[in-house]
Amino acid sequence: MEVTREQALELLQKYNKEPFHIQHALTVEGTMRYFARQKGFDEDEEFWGLVGLLHDVDYEKYPEEHTAHSREILNEIDAPEEMIHAVMSHAWGIHTDVKPHHLMEKILYATDELTGLIGAAALMRPSKSVMDMELKSVKKKFKDRKFAAGCNRDVIMRGAELLEYDLDELLSDTLDAMKSFEEPMRAELAALTGEKGE
Repeated sequence: MEVTREQALELLQKYNKEPFHIQHALTVEGTMRYFARQKGFDEDEEFWGLVGLLHDVDYEKYPEEHTAHSREILNEIDAPEEMIHAVMSHAWGIHTDVKPHHLMEKILYATDELTGLIGAAALMRPSKSVMDMELKSVKKKFKDRKFAAGCNRDVIMRGAELLEYDLDELLSDTLDAMKSFEEPMRAELAALTGEKGE
């Protein structure tokens, strides 16, 4: 039995109440869907998206033990092993020793922190949006380690290496991904939490 988005969203909301965490989940979901299409994995777009949606499912409740509870939580919806492995691998080198192997896992690993950095940069803009943001702005914020200091630049760079990407290419593609779904994501976030989002 395949996991449905409805099941995934319900599980996410069961363990995550903070609008910020819901927004991050929706953002990473949209980013993963974009990359699935970009890389020619259209038939796997739903799966890539659900992995993005659920990658931090245990974070709000267990921040100090992130991913240690992912398996038991994902088992509630009979998540397949490949989904559990992908969720575990996004915390490689920090919380787990599960290394990203599949292209999808490498993209999740590389873009998770980066979407946070780009989202924080968007908040600094008058528009509060990524729609009018350019690559040079993202590069400037990336280089300034005092900005969004919680975003792990080393993980982003390691992710680019895993993908054999130039860092600029990763920054540019992730920005394009976030532009592709900003409006519907904000509408869904508002419907789910009453918050309009970044």
